[in-house]
Amino acid sequence: MAAEDHRQYLRILGVSRREPSLASLGELTAAHLTRVPFENVSKLYRFRRTGFRRIPELARFLDEIEQFHFGGTCYSNNYHLHGLLRSLGYQAALCGADMAKPDVHLTNLVTIDGGEYLVDAGYGGPFLAPMPRNLAEDYTIALGEEQYVLNPRDGQGRSRLELRRDGQCKHGYVVNPAPRDIGEFARVIDESFSDSATFMNALVLVRFFEGRSVRLQNLTLIESEGTTSRTEKMKGASRLPDLIEERFGIPGRIAREALAGLELAKDPWG
Repeated sequence: MAAEDHRQYLRILGVSRREPSLASLGELTAAHLTRVPFENVSKLYRFRRTGFRRIPELARFLDEIEQFHFGGTCYSNNYHLHGLLRSLGYQAALCGADMAKPDVHLTNLVTIDGGEYLVDAGYGGPFLAPMPRNLAEDYTIALGEEQYVLNPRDGQGRSRLELRRDGQCKHGYVVNPAPRDIGEFARVIDESFSDSATFMNALVLVRFFEGRSVRLQNLTLIESEGTTSRTEKMKGASRLPDLIEERFGIPGRIAREALAGLELAKDPWG
């Protein structure tokens, strides 16, 4: 990572360079989750403007966070976080995770202070702290009406994370712990821009704060704090660009262009 990009990244996150430690990793993780949103407006906007079908290079990723309050989905958020962690001296592995199909999610495993931790800035979950993998029992994070449950590793060293609502598993993934190169994900990244891909047919923006979150999912705005959630359902999409600017800082003109013709047909966590 170039020195200028490194300084800009840390400035965006509002953290100083520190020696690798579990405490420093926790500070970085919380900063990334609260400063860089999970969202697909940027993905739709670039694609509609130029047909862009890949991860933005780091300089563009950082500039667009500062200029437009963009973030990204798992590929950009977790890939660039991985680069930052490595540049800071962390033993970080870029890993794939299985959802409905193998290796369609990207995440990070970090080894520090004798333990291994899952660091995921690209799932839209409240993972503000590194999640331990050396578990004897389930590790649970709760926010609003949702629970995120990380299970102990299976016999192949894989970790299952489940998103639960009303006690039922609604979504999740299984981490494959083998380190991977980003080039190995070229096909699934390209397919994520296909006509039938989830984030080409849905709208998701999530901002996290300490103990609370704001989520816009298609026509539903969900504000969660502690163990409670407040939900507002919109009757149509006309209000979305202004709402996105108001609640997420992404300019309404950009949101309007990104959402043009979007059918909001898929539930990303259905």
